[in-house]
Amino acid sequence: QVQLVESGGGLVQAGGSLRLSCAASGIIFGNHVMGWYRQAPGKQRELVARITTGGSTNYADSVKGRFTISRDNAKNAVYLQMNSLKPEDTAVYYCNALVGGYNYWGQGTQVTVSS
Repeated sequence: QVQLVESGGGLVQAGGSLRLSCAASGIIFGNHVMGWYRQAPGKQRELVARITTGGSTNYADSVKGRFTISRDNAKNAVYLQMNSLKPEDTAVYYCNALVGGYNYWGQGTQVTVSS
């Protein structure tokens, strides 16, 4: 059974930083693409960042240069370092694992950026 558990969200002032973590179980972690998505109220869920098994990354244009995704295969974990946060980054952030063509999701962690 695949489980993804996020942590690290919270309330931060604009310009601040947060680091999100996602702990994965039930999969051979190093074999799968991992990602972070977010969903703001009234908006569709969108890709924030993705990291391949080989460590290649891609980012949404809105977060390039501010956010960094990384993974630790030994710890079955993926991280999202978020710097220079803006109020428009406020959303629920979800960890994602692509396993056999199927998307698995965590429960989400709230990030709120105050102006």
